[in-house]
Amino acid sequence: MMKRASILIFLFALSVLSSCKQSDSEEALARTATEVTFSGRKWDIKSGYNGPGPNSFSKAYENVWVDEKGYLHMAITKHEDGNWYSSEVISQDNMGYGTYAFTIQGNPLTFAKNVVLGLFTWDNSTFHDQGNSEVDIEFSKWGVEDDTHPLTTSVQPVFFSTYFAERSHQHMIDPELLNGVSTHIFTWTDTLITWKSFKGDDFRSAEPIASWQFDLDHPPRIKEENGEQSLPIVIPAPGPTTNARINFWTQTYIANGPSNGLNHEIVIRKFEYLPL
Repeated sequence: MMKRASILIFLFALSVLSSCKQSDSEEALARTATEVTFSGRKWDIKSGYNGPGPNSFSKAYENVWVDEKGYLHMAITKHEDGNWYSSEVISQDNMGYGTYAFTIQGNPLTFAKNVVLGLFTWDNSTFHDQGNSEVDIEFSKWGVEDDTHPLTTSVQPVFFSTYFAERSHQHMIDPELLNGVSTHIFTWTDTLITWKSFKGDDFRSAEPIASWQFDLDHPPRIKEENGEQSLPIVIPAPGPTTNARINFWTQTYIANGPSNGLNHEIVIRKFEYLPL
């Protein structure tokens, strides 16, 4: 009888654990109603109808959760109300110059043509002086169904009314190298930004599979948005409230969720920030 009771308790525990990702309970792994704990940091969960996109972002547990390994899951899902919802998390820690490292698990080549995974910095307070202090790593086909090179690295502004092609780079690498676990980093200084990507989770000793850099030899550019203009920017500086962000969303020109009509999920295994 004791053995049978132990088995039943064990099975019940597994059932509870497997349902945590979608439970609106304070007991869900590393989640509260408004924030998630991931890689030793607290992250706010974005909600509401806003950019990028604009998208409807959800703080529902089915869109953002952490599993028993500590990995962050982010999803684009269709809810019971019939609407599509994207996901974004925002680090509560302020950050600046330094190295930002994101380890992801999945296959970006399977994303619908209008789905975007963004790994980036942002500051709500620096539009005028620094154009929101944005440095990007993005995975998307950008609307091209048969695109097989989904990795793009950029420093903003790139495409705000005017397209500045020199501020963005599409990496022409074997797409199979992005299938599974891969790590993507950028190191941001006041004179140079460098990006590197690696197969697996080791960026300290592995050979990069992709790289790019951007320096002060490029011309300054102006960010234009909502009728406002920034000052001319070459390499933006971080501001007092710059933080790391991760978002998973669909592009503006297709408003009804992923173009293939399917829910999407990506796993972020780890994030590191190494300040200069």
